[in-house]
Amino acid sequence: MSSRAMEGTPLATLVRMAMPLCRQAQQRCPRTGPGRPPEYDDWKIAVFIMVAILKKRKSKSAQYRFLSQHQTDFKHWLGLKRIPARSSYFARYRQAHRLFRVAIELQGKRALREGVTSAQTVAVDKSLIKARGPLWHSKDRRKGHIPKRLRGVDRDSRWGFSKHQGWIQGYSYEVVVTADKRSVVFPLLASADTAAAKEHQSFAGKIDQLPRQTRNVLTDAGYDNNGFGERIEYDQHGRRTGRHFICPPNRRNLHGEQPKITASKVAQHRQRRIAFYQSRQGRMLYRRRAITVEPFNEWFKSLFSLDNCVWHRGLCNNQTQILGALFCYQLLLRYNYRRGRRNGQIQWVLDAL
Repeated sequence: MSSRAMEGTPLATLVRMAMPLCRQAQQRCPRTGPGRPPEYDDWKIAVFIMVAILKKRKSKSAQYRFLSQHQTDFKHWLGLKRIPARSSYFARYRQAHRLFRVAIELQGKRALREGVTSAQTVAVDKSLIKARGPLWHSKDRRKGHIPKRLRGVDRDSRWGFSKHQGWIQGYSYEVVVTADKRSVVFPLLASADTAAAKEHQSFAGKIDQLPRQTRNVLTDAGYDNNGFGERIEYDQHGRRTGRHFICPPNRRNLHGEQPKITASKVAQHRQRRIAFYQSRQGRMLYRRRAITVEPFNEWFKSLFSLDNCVWHRGLCNNQTQILGALFCYQLLLRYNYRRGRRNGQIQWVLDAL
């Protein structure tokens, strides 16, 4: 195969668009600890993984087989003399989720600068995906016992519950997407974990990463706690930020991460939040969740064949694949925008790869 066999194709364009983001993400999360630096930079491994996900090679063996078959192109794109060994690819795959999480944040900022979308209003949601293999029931899990005839159990998977999906053994991802009127639904921030991950923990680290232009944050009742409301609506000096945390009140989540102000002030702020949520403006804004982040989960899972189950076994493997797929989703939206299409219909790009 010619060293320029894929040059000029949509895949080559997507690789060129991804490379600077992956390089920048590596700078943001450098390797630490003893030992010499690896032969292959983390960002180059991320590009390998990204292409394998775009080509929907679900197992790591199938991914590596595809990469080997097209190694001439990868060596040309990434300036390599050879591609990583199979064992190296498999081992580095488990670590790549850290880079993808940062790369998603960077690409969200890039999309806002490019005008692909806007983020005055954002919506947050957590979605569950079934694990591969048979169900491992809680009573056996607590004992660490796998029944004799139960084979292929994913030991890292956990049970989680959602109103929409019910009880699921598997994994989850949490995403912050844009939810402005007449704007493309674009993922800005994301994380992945087991299905048992709690929203009160997973969303806390994303609040400080919200875009400066954001004025409204829409969540479901599972995110309701005073700590999130205070951090979003007030700065460290107790002054209003101009933002609204729009969330249905949940009696089980009255406390959360308590800010360092008096209890009476917290109660007053909470009542204001509830009043705004119940107001006509608050209700109109909150309706955008139903037409943005909720359908986004269905679009995303369908696009990357995650509507049935995850691609791998093991937490780190699935964190890499899910976050890598979200990074790919962002790339496809930006490519679509460059081609003059101001919508979220990106299946045609995948079909052209």
